[in-house]
Amino acid sequence: MKNSLFIKYWAIVIIILLSPIFLYYILHILPTHDDWVSTTSPDFQPFLIKERFLFYGYHWRPFDAVIGYINGLNPQLLFPSFNHCIIVIGHVFAALLVFRLLSIFKFNSTAINISTLYFFIAPAVMATVTSVDGMNQTYALIFDMMAFLFYIKKNKMKYIGWISMIIIATWWKENGLMWALICPILAYGFDFINKKVLKKDLLIGIGIIFIYALTIYLLPKNIIIHPDYVPDVMKIMKNFCKFFFTTFITVDYIYLLHNPSRNILLAALSFIFTIPFLYCIFIKNNNIYINKKVVCTILCLLIAVAPHIFTVFSMMHTYAGMALLCIIIAYLVDKYSSINKILIISFILFFITSLYIDAHLINASIQSGRIGKSMAMEAIHKTGAPVENVYVIIIEDDYPKLSSFRVIPVDAFGWGIAAKYENNYQWPKYISDTTIERSSKAEKQAKALASELLSKKKSYCIWIINHEKVDIIK
Repeated sequence: MKNSLFIKYWAIVIIILLSPIFLYYILHILPTHDDWVSTTSPDFQPFLIKERFLFYGYHWRPFDAVIGYINGLNPQLLFPSFNHCIIVIGHVFAALLVFRLLSIFKFNSTAINISTLYFFIAPAVMATVTSVDGMNQTYALIFDMMAFLFYIKKNKMKYIGWISMIIIATWWKENGLMWALICPILAYGFDFINKKVLKKDLLIGIGIIFIYALTIYLLPKNIIIHPDYVPDVMKIMKNFCKFFFTTFITVDYIYLLHNPSRNILLAALSFIFTIPFLYCIFIKNNNIYINKKVVCTILCLLIAVAPHIFTVFSMMHTYAGMALLCIIIAYLVDKYSSINKILIISFILFFITSLYIDAHLINASIQSGRIGKSMAMEAIHKTGAPVENVYVIIIEDDYPKLSSFRVIPVDAFGWGIAAKYENNYQWPKYISDTTIERSSKAEKQAKALASELLSKKKSYCIWIINHEKVDIIK
């Protein structure tokens, strides 16, 4: 009996064993780059303000804003540890929901367990799982999967549950809205509904999207569209390539793409040890792709990541389509007539290699955060006494970066916010910044600008940032 239970749930057992280890090391990751200015960073405004529940910048993410308020109650204790706990717990719950979805599709036990564990440990999810600001992506997917579970119920409450979960998912992150279309298409692909219901519910899904867009238009807001979010053909093509490689190809991208860390041998080995499993899944069974289930799931995968492909796509955004990718993997594994030894061995190789890549990605994130902390402590030490105003002059950094794993020093420094955090947000009260183009004369230009600012008493203190070096001028 115990053996049969383990055979049925072995992926869940491994996930439960791995989760505390993942959390322990991820808790060492400090904020960098956008983490310092996201809505989940410590917020000291009153709880009941319209910006918290309506719009902040160009996002409508009330759950993020509530987390920011909670972090603001005790930043040194809660930030970023509270964020990491929420994300890792959410990732575990998302994996359990993937297991549940695959069980509903009636795949065999091997297919369900392999696909669930793939979701949990695939390097493609690490940019979200290790991020301080990744809970919106995680919980959007959780509530989207719950929306599908409501949708396939055969009772009158299914539409209330489906629409409610879609709204909550969208309030976590905007791409959650895509499951208003995904749920009917996926349900049709696996024969939960017929074509007539599909047409009717797609119209409902389009209606949900329209109402959301109309609500945004009518509500008071202050939306400034960042140039990076404006789509163009070349950007879309580039983003699609990013989506394809980060989603379907497993390799240690730090060793492959980050110039200071580049190690072609280790990158090649990470690819060589993972490619047999991907070959067994995606290439060996390629004759069964053209069927309703796979075609509909692939379409759903593309719909899930479309908002990112048309705007900004980074490694974090791969997470939006991972549950759908796991459905495809489970379907292809399920088509093996018996437990294939080559498939199992190739997955064990994939599993071990993925854990190695995950450890490397986590360690890289830890090191990036520590650079920001070191710069913050240096700025505080050199400044000496507390000051109210600081002007940060940044000499443009040409240091190579890679997603959230290897960030440039000034981004880890948070343009000065890291120092404010180390002072428990007591000082400096005001931080301004400007960037000077890197050149042989950049340091002289920075010092000249500092002298000009001080002569006009625009700041009490100037911090000049040059790579990891922090110079103080008072």
